[in-house]
Amino acid sequence: MVNQTLPKQKNLWFERLMALLATVNLGLVVFDLTYIQWRDLYLRRLPKVTQIYDPIKGIAAHRETQSYLKAVDALKEQVSQTGLTSPQAKAKLDELSRLSVEMIDSNPFAGVGKSGTLEKIKNRMRDRIGKDSAKQSFATFWSQAYLSEKGWNQEFTFFNQKISPLIASNYYRQIGENSEYFDDFWLLDLPFVTIFAIEFLARIFYIKRRHPGYRWLNAISYRWYDLFLLIPFCRWLRVIPVVVRLDQSQLLDLQPLQHQINQSVVANFAEELTEIVVVRVINQIQISIKQGDFTRWISQQENLRPYVDINNVNEIEAIAGILVQTVVYQVLPKIQPDLIAILRHNIDGVLNQVPMYRNLQAFPGIGKAQTQLSEQLATQITTSLYGALVSAIQDSEGAKLTNQLVQSFTTALGTEVQQKQVTAEIQSLLFDFLEEVKLNYVQRLSQEDIETIVEQTRQLRTQPYIQPIVEQSSAIVESRDKKI
Repeated sequence: MVNQTLPKQKNLWFERLMALLATVNLGLVVFDLTYIQWRDLYLRRLPKVTQIYDPIKGIAAHRETQSYLKAVDALKEQVSQTGLTSPQAKAKLDELSRLSVEMIDSNPFAGVGKSGTLEKIKNRMRDRIGKDSAKQSFATFWSQAYLSEKGWNQEFTFFNQKISPLIASNYYRQIGENSEYFDDFWLLDLPFVTIFAIEFLARIFYIKRRHPGYRWLNAISYRWYDLFLLIPFCRWLRVIPVVVRLDQSQLLDLQPLQHQINQSVVANFAEELTEIVVVRVINQIQISIKQGDFTRWISQQENLRPYVDINNVNEIEAIAGILVQTVVYQVLPKIQPDLIAILRHNIDGVLNQVPMYRNLQAFPGIGKAQTQLSEQLATQITTSLYGALVSAIQDSEGAKLTNQLVQSFTTALGTEVQQKQVTAEIQSLLFDFLEEVKLNYVQRLSQEDIETIVEQTRQLRTQPYIQPIVEQSSAIVESRDKKI
């Protein structure tokens, strides 16, 4: 929908009046566009409508089919006067047989695309008579012998209910000098277009007056959707200004529909954008791996394209230091009982493998002493190792040695990685891994319910505690733009 400011209360009545007028015009357009397709329905249910609107579309009764129906009426009148077996009635029946053959041969329905109606007439007559030939069926039907045998009233009722309405639905439509069908709908549409044109010009002048800096094209683009009310072709596009006007005049609440449309558009765009961004990033990483940037990052050696350091910190060493601190002060105290249990189990295993110690287990109390000894040894070893680690970290010389170890490890790793065989193998594995990511996970991203994500994002933006932040950000951007 077009995001326009809602009209003031004093002008709301005018907006609603114009919206209703545009709705009426759209209804008339829809009626005109569907009139030809639904004319048979109007002819059966609302014949007055066809009498009024047929001249506007250049529709007139077809002479051949009308002559046929007049001949049927003449037969009915003749039978009522002289009877079915009279020579006069026989002459009328012979004339109807001849007209039936002419109607089948000339197909007067084809001119307006109603050949299917003639086929329906022929099929119904075949079913009624029981013959394969439509001409023979009509000749049999319009005969004194058949009508006398089956009953005049019964057969004539069948013709009036099943055949006559189909014949009457045929028509002739005039063709203009431009080789197009005659159509005077523009006469009905002209008053509406005139009103909308006057309104459009008034709105443009009003917008230009309120915004002197606007060009005329800018003012017109402000009400671009109203142009569909003025063009004499593709009139079905008038549904756009009608919907916008109904929304602006508060006659129809289209905000839920607008949100749904926006969400669908954003969801489709987000899905494609996500695929493009992710694949582009992975491709860039693969290119960097092929160019050797990964190994240069490990070694951080100078080359034609130097490594950019933004904080004068060796991140690998810093991360290693943080991990060591975390393991020593946080992880090891928590897993110390498990370490003691493992050491005790290993000590017991070693002692059990000594033949002399296995012989001593036969004496009373030796088994209990073994358990105590194993636990004390395990506890002492674990405590000693942990204390040594803590002391190494807390001691300045130990910390220096630890940093030296990390640096040596980094240097050794970089040196080994630079070996041609290792580098090629790592690059190949990383390249294949990223290719698998594209094939497996990027497709999963495209299949993810993006609409759910968009809806969650919209809800977050409408939260009370998010709105002040959004407003503050908008204010900062506006202030920056003004300075610029």
